[in-house]
Amino acid sequence: MSCVLVAAPVIIANWPIITAAVTAAVASMGFNVVSAASAEARTGTHASEKNSVNIDIDESEILQNAVAGEEIVVEKANVRAVFRRDARGRLTVCVDGEGMSKAALRQLGQELVDRVTQQYVYHRVVTELKDRKMAIVDEEVTKDRTVKIRVRNL
Repeated sequence: MSCVLVAAPVIIANWPIITAAVTAAVASMGFNVVSAASAEARTGTHASEKNSVNIDIDESEILQNAVAGEEIVVEKANVRAVFRRDARGRLTVCVDGEGMSKAALRQLGQELVDRVTQQYVYHRVVTELKDRKMAIVDEEVTKDRTVKIRVRNL
């Protein structure tokens, strides 16, 4: 017997889980996590050379004691992305880069959001499978980054 499960990407978690998902996802794209202070110190560009876009992550809510303004800063070459909790408890990402158009930054930001969402949902599915006493038999990631997981009851 087989079944196809499509997981709807709804992110409702506490800040440490969000941090883990962001860290894992951005590392696969070549970004490095940096502290906000060191990111600001390295920023030596003029405002006219730098574009910025903000992306709200739909269906996201950060729970518990996360304080509005907590953030994770990641960088790669001339691009910086800041993941943060806004005042409403939603996860947002601000992407800025030197010499890049807003369209290119929005595309890169959306790819980051998609990877973070996928990492979060993957972790939740695997955790739920273990909680339900199911074993992962096989995993496959296709060229289009679709994740296929085969499981069986223990």
